[in-house]
Amino acid sequence: QVQLVESGGGSVQAGGSLRLSCAASGTIFGLIGMGWYRQAPGKQRELVADITPIGGTRYADSVKGRFTISRENGKNTVDLQMNSLKAEDTGVYYCKAQGIYWGQGTQVTVSS
Repeated sequence: QVQLVESGGGSVQAGGSLRLSCAASGTIFGLIGMGWYRQAPGKQRELVADITPIGGTRYADSVKGRFTISRENGKNTVDLQMNSLKAEDTGVYYCKAQGIYWGQGTQVTVSS
């Protein structure tokens, strides 16, 4: 069974940075696509960024140039580096694997 554990959330002031990490187990990590999603209060969950097994990336327009997704297949981890954070980046951030498995989420709060 695939398990995903996120870490690295927290509170930061606008303009600051955070780095999220997702550790995966129970799967052949190097063969699967991974993604980060977020859900703000009262809003639907949305894609933030995703990455293919060979490193191809895609970003939501709202985070392009500020966030970077990366993966280390040898460590079974996928990270999200978030810079120049804005209040509208606040939400629960979720890791997703293979398009179907979700982590438990980690809270990111950006104060203006």
